[in-house]
Amino acid sequence: MNGVLTGFAIIGVVIAVGYLAARLRLGGPDAGRTLNQLGFFVASPALLFTVVARADIGELVRAPLLVQAGAGLAAAALFVVANAVRFRRAGAEATIGAMSAAYVNAGNIGLPVAVYVLDDATAVVPVLLLQLVIISPLVLLLLDAQTSRTVSLRLVLGQPVRNPIILGSLAGALVSATGWSVPDVVMAPLEILGGAAIPMILLAFGMSLRGRRPLEVRDDRGPVVAASVLKVLVMPAVAYVLARYAAGLDAEGVVAAVTVAALPTAQNIYNYAARFGRGEVLARDTILVTTLASPVVLLTAALLLG
Repeated sequence: MNGVLTGFAIIGVVIAVGYLAARLRLGGPDAGRTLNQLGFFVASPALLFTVVARADIGELVRAPLLVQAGAGLAAAALFVVANAVRFRRAGAEATIGAMSAAYVNAGNIGLPVAVYVLDDATAVVPVLLLQLVIISPLVLLLLDAQTSRTVSLRLVLGQPVRNPIILGSLAGALVSATGWSVPDVVMAPLEILGGAAIPMILLAFGMSLRGRRPLEVRDDRGPVVAASVLKVLVMPAVAYVLARYAAGLDAEGVVAAVTVAALPTAQNIYNYAARFGRGEVLARDTILVTTLASPVVLLTAALLLG
């Protein structure tokens, strides 16, 4: 249980520092947006490159990953259906909502939980790689197309060249696949820059909370509640069914699948929403609600599954 508490203590403290910095007006009124920009264009690409370059791309085909992919796809699809029937949000906001319901915080919360609860740091590596190498580029491509005035083949083909996160992910995957050893003079600076990505994102998220309360925007309450329920309740339940009955995983594998699926929405989604100026409140509130609810779900799952 210490891993769950440690992971959420880490994220909570950094978010609180960001909120306090905003209250003290440190960095001026645009400090949060500036941090988001730096995180998106500088720190996050460096982080993705260093993480993916050292990972085993073959991990992507493991059965646990297919379970996580299926659970995430189910949660995202259910939000799309709910949005079409009830909320009727525009394309880009619907995309942010779907990702808020399915994109897990496998980094700064997932890693400590994997180490201290599952006793296996590699438990979150497959879903982390899936999200960084495949899902994030596709989502960013979709958001770029949805927020652009025109959509063309040239726009789609030019996306990797214009998006630093995609470039960082693809470059890291290439290094991993070829087995090339990146010189220290190149890797060391990237590690320093990458190390700033998560703090930047968390600080910016904390700054965005100043003067706001969760669910204070009435029009966003429905989508936030729907995305939050899908993320912390439905997605872990689907993961349990897939892990136990479809994939036939053993008891430890089922626990790991449910634990990873029950992680809260990642701060990356708010970073993407802020970058494209769509669904920022939806992403921010869903992250906050799931971050508060996820420890309860994780503790309950740990007790029920042993």
